[in-house]
Amino acid sequence: MGPKGAGPITPEQFAEWVGRSGITLVPRSWHPVSERLMVVEEDATWPGSEEVTRVATVFRVSDGKVTAALRLPDLEGALALACNDREMAATE
Repeated sequence: MGPKGAGPITPEQFAEWVGRSGITLVPRSWHPVSERLMVVEEDATWPGSEEVTRVATVFRVSDGKVTAALRLPDLEGALALACNDREMAATE
């Protein structure tokens, strides 16, 4: 799993990837979509590069925990996915 990967992984695998990748995500804006969905626009940087890439992540929350995170290349795409596919909020 990584910047271009997709598929279900465990919380431990996700934390391992974050640490291994060295990615830094700085939140820039927050967009609540529903009670369980939030889109966060972020500036992403990776080790060895000073280039900042603006991305957006759709987060799904259940019982106070993030149960899904899907990073997209831009805010518009993340909001469209979150707003049009509310099924993400209803499934685990």
